[in-house]
Amino acid sequence: MSTEQFADRHIGPVADDERRMLEAVGYSSVDELMDAAIPEVIRWHGTLDLPAPASEHDALAELRALAARNTVAVSMIGLGYHGTHTPAVIRRNVLESPAWYTAYTPYQPEISQGRLEALLNFQTMVTDLTGLATANASMLDEGTAAAEAMTLARRASKVKSPVYVVDADTLPQTIAVITSRAEPLGIDVRVLDVERDELPGEFFGLHLQYPGASGAVRDHRPLVEAAHRVGALVTVAADLLALTLLRPPGEIGVDIAAGTTQRFGVPMGFGGPHAGYLAVRSGLERMLPGRLVGVSKDADGAAAYRLALQTREQHIRREKATSNICTAQVLLAVMAGMYAVYHGPDGLRRIAGRTRGMAARLAAGLRAGGVRVADVAFFDTVTAVVPGRAAEVVAAAAQRNVNLRLVDADRVGISCDETTTGGHLAAVWAAFGVDGVDGDVESALPEALVRTSDFLTHPVFRSHHSETAMLRYLRRLSDFDYALDRGMIPLGSCTMKLNATTEMEPVSWPEFAHIHPFAPAAQTAGYRDMIAQLEGWLAEVTGYDAVSVQPNAGSQGELAGLLAIRAYHKGRGEGHRDVCLIPSSAHGTNAASAVMAGMRVVVVACDDDGNVDLVDLDTKIDKHRDALAAIMVTYPSTHGVYETGIASLCAKVHDAGGQVYVDGANLNALVGFAKPGKFGADVSHLNLHKTFCIPHGGGGPGVGPVAVRAHLAPYLPGDPLAAHADERPAISAANHGSAGILPIPWAYLRMMGASGLTRATGVAVLAANYVAARLRGHFPVLYAGNKGLVAHECILDLRPLTRSTGVTVDDVAKRLIDYGFHAPTMSFPVAGTLMVEPTESEDLAELDRFCDAMIAIRAEIDKVGSGEWPAGDNPLANAPHTAAMVSADEWPHPYPRSVGAYPGGTDRAGKYWPPVRRIDGAYGDRNLVCSCPAPEAFES
Repeated sequence: MSTEQFADRHIGPVADDERRMLEAVGYSSVDELMDAAIPEVIRWHGTLDLPAPASEHDALAELRALAARNTVAVSMIGLGYHGTHTPAVIRRNVLESPAWYTAYTPYQPEISQGRLEALLNFQTMVTDLTGLATANASMLDEGTAAAEAMTLARRASKVKSPVYVVDADTLPQTIAVITSRAEPLGIDVRVLDVERDELPGEFFGLHLQYPGASGAVRDHRPLVEAAHRVGALVTVAADLLALTLLRPPGEIGVDIAAGTTQRFGVPMGFGGPHAGYLAVRSGLERMLPGRLVGVSKDADGAAAYRLALQTREQHIRREKATSNICTAQVLLAVMAGMYAVYHGPDGLRRIAGRTRGMAARLAAGLRAGGVRVADVAFFDTVTAVVPGRAAEVVAAAAQRNVNLRLVDADRVGISCDETTTGGHLAAVWAAFGVDGVDGDVESALPEALVRTSDFLTHPVFRSHHSETAMLRYLRRLSDFDYALDRGMIPLGSCTMKLNATTEMEPVSWPEFAHIHPFAPAAQTAGYRDMIAQLEGWLAEVTGYDAVSVQPNAGSQGELAGLLAIRAYHKGRGEGHRDVCLIPSSAHGTNAASAVMAGMRVVVVACDDDGNVDLVDLDTKIDKHRDALAAIMVTYPSTHGVYETGIASLCAKVHDAGGQVYVDGANLNALVGFAKPGKFGADVSHLNLHKTFCIPHGGGGPGVGPVAVRAHLAPYLPGDPLAAHADERPAISAANHGSAGILPIPWAYLRMMGASGLTRATGVAVLAANYVAARLRGHFPVLYAGNKGLVAHECILDLRPLTRSTGVTVDDVAKRLIDYGFHAPTMSFPVAGTLMVEPTESEDLAELDRFCDAMIAIRAEIDKVGSGEWPAGDNPLANAPHTAAMVSADEWPHPYPRSVGAYPGGTDRAGKYWPPVRRIDGAYGDRNLVCSCPAPEAFES
């Protein structure tokens, strides 16, 4: 295979297609188009300094060599990361299935019923195990879930005190993340030994770990009652596997539970990605951050799923948003939920009981050999006391290919898990110099801490325990959904392009999947080299000096960048600078992140063309000059335009002493042609799940690295376990964030090379302008830049048609389902519009199929406008049409069944049929049901 072929496979249009597209747009070459579209003031004319593009085979060989430099040891470190067996049926049919990993966030619920059901399973699993009322559809990891629990408690508690108490037996990385989040918000975190130290007189929240980092399982009821007496809310970070045996926190009055579902079949991946969880008692559900799946009904009154309440709340509430989380860890949440479905309650109890039994046998063997073991109840983790010998024991275990936790000079932590064997115990005993014991030992837990309540009682957790049943269940759910493996997803701002199989393959390799994030450095040389290469390539592509991949979502990258700006000002004695300017068109997460970073948001207006209003910018700078910390802008703009004033904007802010944050969401339109770090920006976050091909996975995982110029590099995120964590913020629980999926962008960059990346950008911009050119006569294109060109996306304005015909943007979005498409982005950044981003990966045939569908829909709108079809009963108002609807005995509608079922150009043989009709969102919010309903709810 030639080194150029991967770019040819990644980029959809071939040479003849490009010529036809250029002719429609009015240019003779892509270079000429890009010269016209991108302002010369920011244009970069060099060649990216990247290795020559590798073939798919050679890139995999290089990754194999890097993987070989990692040591897959037996991990008994624990601390929230455990060995687990991913059932092969789940690995092959979820993690490795494009039907699941290429799906988008379920904002169009009618074509997302499969993943929404899977997420409802996840929520039900969490609520059942924690004993709480409501759980959301996953968090980014345990550390960030705990931090969100802290801010939720701050909002919900009526206590005025800023003090938040954290048990000293909490996971150390969680303490680091909580502390980093608390400081800019003015929250006073007190880390106390809650078993011995007296609680403060006033505090708004208490965080407990169950079991603790030491392994200790304690009765927290007295602490919960003491906290409630002073009006504080209590969060328990609970191990879900342990909760199959231990009394759940909800049964002792805990308000919030947080944690991770990693050990439910999700590999450690050197720290991620994993699905964190957050659950709350009744009364707090409407304060939950992130995404929440709820049950509503469709147009026929049948039960159907949708996202509820908080969906994209940042875009509505902006600086008043309660969180900047706009994503989840859907693919990993699906895996964890399906692990519970596959094993069922009895299977989970068996796994937990075996894990507990291994730990008990381990402790008995140590005690038999004269080693002192902490005299506390435990589930899976044992703390051994060996005065002055801890490092020696850990080293001896490492020689036997077993990693233990060095607590301090005198103590060693050992955690058992689903994968622990008798041979592993023997190796540990040998490292301590003892013989151990044979056979099972007594492993009973204290009676007061034993779970007596049932869980996972819903039939879904008791019906799919054979591989045949599980395989068919997964297939059934994936058939309900529309993902990139079916067709184009033309979402603006979200860049749904090819996630190549070659990029995905290494994620499942044991050398990447089964590495603990706190494994000894000598065992992770391949990982660290790969990450260093990736960070270097990203710095080259963006023009920055340093990159950190720790942020495990774009929202976390935003926060990291703003915290770096805040620390920079503080380090220069200008800590009073706290105003963040944000254009009115910006992503809603920008404003929410600024508030979380302790900044005051000041909105800058946009002009009629969607550009930042430089006159208003001058006014706001003059008003806040002495307090100006930063401006956050998206480039190209959120309106899909290369703004000509960006260089001037950067200069104005710098002259006033502020820093420039360029949101990297639209980097897909810049790579190879412009570098934010060179045209005036100081910091950006990058969405690796957009520009660099990590798949969306139904709404996660993502990675949001933060890239900075040299003066901000000292303030990049620090290692959560390092001593300097209080000086450099811990953004995620693991030092390298979601490292397990970093082979994907590494492979993409390695195979594309400078030429492929540059060509991809040009074709993405060409495709957007081609769509705009074909549709401009049918729908107004709302914004355009130089010479009437858009960037990599265009906005179609439906508002005039809505005013004249009553047909809404929702009607068009749902009708597109009938034509076999996922809708573009609806009503963002402008209400009543569709934002279309075709990307470079869709070929001309698919672009034309989409344009033909939109033109046909315009003709249908005209029939409504002319009165040929009544306003309330037409193919748009009734869309999407299900197979059940069009095959019913009665057809009372004024248009033929064939028009509803098979609109012009639809492939009858391969048609996608949505499983439900249009869903009533408001009903679902008014009647909130966020766990698996009884099967009778689906009877029709």
